[in-house]
Amino acid sequence: MGQFAFVLLACCTQVVICSSSGNYTDMLTLLDFKNQISLDPQQALMSWNDSTHFCSWKGVRCSVKNPRRVTSLNLTNQGLVGQISPSLGNLTFLKILVLSANSFSGEIPMSLGHMHHLQILYLNNNTLQGKIPALANCSNLKELSLSWNQLTGQIPVDFPNRLQSLLLAANNLTGTIPASLANTTMLQLFSCAKNNIEGNIPNEVANLKALQLLYVGLNKMSGQFPEPILNLSNLVFFSISANNFSGVLPYSVGTSLLNLQLFEIGVNFFHGHIPSSLTNASKLNDIDMSRNKFTGVVPSSIGRLSELSWLNLEYNKLRANSEQDWKFMDSLANCTKLRIFSVQSNRLVGQVPNSVGNLSSQLQYLYMGLNQLSGDFPSGIANLRNLIAVSMLGNNFTSELPEWLGTLNRLQRLLLVGNFFTGLIPSSFSNLSQLVDLYLDWNQLNGYIPPNLGKLQTLQVLSISSNNLHGSVPKEIFMIPTIVKISLSFNNLHGALHDDIGNAKQLVYLQISSNNLSGVLPSSLGNCESLEYIELDNNFFSGSIPTSFGNISSLKMLNLSHNNLSGSIPPSLGNLQVLEQLDLSFNNLKGEVPTIRIFKNATSTLIDGNLGLCGGPLELHLLACPIMGLDSSNHKLSILLKVAIPLVIVLLLVVVISLLSFRRRKQKTKAISLPSLGREFPKISHSDLARATDGFATSNLIGQGRYGTVYQGKLFQDGTSLAIKVFSLDTRGAEKSFIAECNALRNVRHRNLVHILTACSSIDPNGNDFKALVYEFMPRGDLHNLLYSTRDREGSSYFIPLAQRLSIMVDVAEALAYLHHNHQGSIVHCDLKPSNILLDDDMVAHVGDFGLARFKFDTAASSSVDSSTTSTIAIKGTIGYIAPEYAAGGQVSTAVDTYSFGIILLEICIRRRPTDDMFKDGMTIAKLTEINFPDNVSQIVDPQLLQELDHTKDIRGSGAQILQSVLSIGLCCTKTSPNERISMQELDDDMTAHIGDFGLARFKADSTASSFADSISASSIAIKGTIGYVAPGNANFHTMFVVSCAVLSPDYNNSFVQSTECAAGGEVSNSTARDVYSFGIILLEIFLRKRPTDDMFKDEMNIVRLVEMNFPDRILQIMDPDLLEDEHNVSEETSSLECLVSVLKIGLCCANPSPNERMDMQRVATRLHGVKEAYLRGS
Repeated sequence: MGQFAFVLLACCTQVVICSSSGNYTDMLTLLDFKNQISLDPQQALMSWNDSTHFCSWKGVRCSVKNPRRVTSLNLTNQGLVGQISPSLGNLTFLKILVLSANSFSGEIPMSLGHMHHLQILYLNNNTLQGKIPALANCSNLKELSLSWNQLTGQIPVDFPNRLQSLLLAANNLTGTIPASLANTTMLQLFSCAKNNIEGNIPNEVANLKALQLLYVGLNKMSGQFPEPILNLSNLVFFSISANNFSGVLPYSVGTSLLNLQLFEIGVNFFHGHIPSSLTNASKLNDIDMSRNKFTGVVPSSIGRLSELSWLNLEYNKLRANSEQDWKFMDSLANCTKLRIFSVQSNRLVGQVPNSVGNLSSQLQYLYMGLNQLSGDFPSGIANLRNLIAVSMLGNNFTSELPEWLGTLNRLQRLLLVGNFFTGLIPSSFSNLSQLVDLYLDWNQLNGYIPPNLGKLQTLQVLSISSNNLHGSVPKEIFMIPTIVKISLSFNNLHGALHDDIGNAKQLVYLQISSNNLSGVLPSSLGNCESLEYIELDNNFFSGSIPTSFGNISSLKMLNLSHNNLSGSIPPSLGNLQVLEQLDLSFNNLKGEVPTIRIFKNATSTLIDGNLGLCGGPLELHLLACPIMGLDSSNHKLSILLKVAIPLVIVLLLVVVISLLSFRRRKQKTKAISLPSLGREFPKISHSDLARATDGFATSNLIGQGRYGTVYQGKLFQDGTSLAIKVFSLDTRGAEKSFIAECNALRNVRHRNLVHILTACSSIDPNGNDFKALVYEFMPRGDLHNLLYSTRDREGSSYFIPLAQRLSIMVDVAEALAYLHHNHQGSIVHCDLKPSNILLDDDMVAHVGDFGLARFKFDTAASSSVDSSTTSTIAIKGTIGYIAPEYAAGGQVSTAVDTYSFGIILLEICIRRRPTDDMFKDGMTIAKLTEINFPDNVSQIVDPQLLQELDHTKDIRGSGAQILQSVLSIGLCCTKTSPNERISMQELDDDMTAHIGDFGLARFKADSTASSFADSISASSIAIKGTIGYVAPGNANFHTMFVVSCAVLSPDYNNSFVQSTECAAGGEVSNSTARDVYSFGIILLEIFLRKRPTDDMFKDEMNIVRLVEMNFPDRILQIMDPDLLEDEHNVSEETSSLECLVSVLKIGLCCANPSPNERMDMQRVATRLHGVKEAYLRGS
């Protein structure tokens, strides 16, 4: 008995010792965890000290029974900074570890993988790095959340079998989803969204019968729709958005997933129709199928989804052309919980049905923009009283804006950009007390801007540019405390800016350019401390630039160009530290230019057109300011002025009288003294031109531009039609445009430039200055009209084939390459656009309108002119085509034209103007192409081109590949950085290389010619030709003499054929061998009646090789059978057989791979003639 008591006491002592040891280990572990914390902003660990038991420390929970061991550590959202201590692995009884929403970094300790009791591990929303540790030994782990960290590596292949929730979203994980994930058969939630996961969802996932949530969006996954998903009948939330999945949706997707509440497959490449079975999943609350390629109509049974709250179908190809197609709108009325509905950017056509007014009264967001909707503004929307946002942008609505829009008093965003709305801006808009964004740009609104818009105390964006508004800018809008952006450019607003503009303390964007505003710039604008962008250019502001502008410390861009500002440039502008673009050009500024910050950057500072400016940094290349005389010389200067001024006045009077006399003589003779054009031109007068145009009759009017009007007339005796451009000299910049065009065209001559025939600089009968230019008449009009007109000159439906479009652009490339690279001083056009590309009767393109051209002189051209010097004129080109650096005031370069060329190249393929209503909020035609390139280009190109490519199966290569090549060139031309754009010379080569399969001509100037200003005497045509007719050659393209690489193919309607040297850019100088090769191929083709592109010709076998193999003994086996039959058994006719052998031998000689071993065409013709004579004699 005594021994038993001793043993029992010993055991109890051991238990106490063990218990004490375990407690002590837990406490030391927690203190070590605390030591790894470098920052504790909320003092969450303040209680972690000896004064209290560790089980009472914040975030710590222990077991109730003794010994008390740590079972839970929860420090979520405490702002802790540091690393997770590996010693946490010593908390062997820990069940819950929650450290989410802190700033822990470093790797996840491997020791956590040995915590057998651990059930919940939340480490999400930190900055943890490294790989996910092995956690398979955490056999009781049920919930694991590691989302929103910076973890790398692959998803581990082994997880605990009891795992129910695995959340790995928003990391940098790679690899694929492991098939072994199916072993966690109790898994209910799985997310690896927003990583870099590839592949598809493995088939084994079908075994996860308990799975309710599957999020794998925002990865790089691909393949067809994951069919295993259809076996997961308990699936509630499913998202695979923003991946590369493709194919069609399974028809049974709705009947297989009856418990589905969220279905997100947006931003993929799915196509086909939306399965009507989807509406069987009656619990669906959220459907996002946006940004795919779905076609057909929205299922009319959509109304069966009574729980539907979110329906996003935008950016697809869904159609609605008829009443039947619009049935889905009627059906949607049954979705009484619908809050968000978007069918933006589809193919909905016509009037919106009135049933839109029957949609859910809970509807808050309605997006129907970028379709082809027309008619009146949908009246049914008046019933949707809870609308927060409405977008109808980029449609064809033509009505006035209804007053009832002002009754939607919960409205916050109204986007009506890019329609044809007319009439006044409804005054009822002032009742939209919660309105934040109002976008009405690019419509035909007129009248005044309602002053009562100032009542909108939450308004942030007021954007009404590009309309026909007049009146003044109401001061009330400057009193809106929340206003961030005011965009009123391109209207007819007049008057002065009110001083109250200084009250707009939150204003960031002020854009009121291209109006008729006048008066002085309000100095109170300097109080708008948040301003970053000020665009007041192209108005009539006068007075000086307020020095207070130097107080706007956040200012990034200031554009005051093309006004009537005077005085000096305030030195305070040099204090603006973040100013990136400054354009003060074409004003009347004078005095010394500041020398600090922005003014040191010649590419960011534009001050051209201010003749009185001087000094400044050397980079601006201004004249030095005159040095003021000393005080001691003031007396002498005064005497000198008293004598000089009267003399100067007398001399001026003499000059004025002489000029008037000269002008009268000039009027009498009605002759002119032309600008120096470098060539002899016929002299013409105002009366000559008036007679040629029937008194400038409107019946002869063929065009009108910003600087003048173009008439058709017959001036010379041969009766040839001419184009006569009469400049409107009362328009600012017109005279400079005339001079610029004369300078640009005086020494240039190229087949793809509009030829100036003569000029007139005279006075009209009323004594007013008169200036005009006479050009060749282009009967086909301009590219813009060709591209966007639906009828040709005979009234027939007009279609422009791809080859035609690309041929035009090759012509333009040739012209620009000539301007940029074939002159001692390069010419930059600066205003290239479709309306400046004119077409003659043969559809050859000619670049015209050099009214904005700038000249960049080589140092060799003039010792007195710096190579960077440019001569400039007032206007900066055309919106949509102008390069961004040039529009922002950057230095002009040939890259400006390259950018414009690229835009036009994209435009002819997509057939959308770069100013189309869809291009806003950062979206441009180049951005649209870049987003869809290369896989989705068929979604954006002109549908007519797609039809052409569908109907013409090009056996020489996919039409889509040709389009991709052309669009790729366009993207290279439209790079944001000028230095990244290719030159027009490189572009010219690339254009020909990429579009050669269409048999398009390429014209290169003769570099050895001496006439036409030592630039041009001839053109060399190097046509890429038709595959099968081209011969091998090197890749160096060089032209010096007039050669034609094209002959007519017998069974390709007017297509061209030629040698591969020509197609590959081979040597052309001193050689006509390319034509010889093509001729030889056709010669063989005629007698064999096999196309050189026939299916039998592959794997090194071609028509030449076939003839060589059978020549001469077996040629009858390969000859055209019809030919043999017609020749009455030619095999028995010795003379006929000999003639055939001779002809094929000539063909083989012509098609020799080596150009130097081919016969010349003179010998070929002689020998063929001899064969023909021999055959006739034999017959």
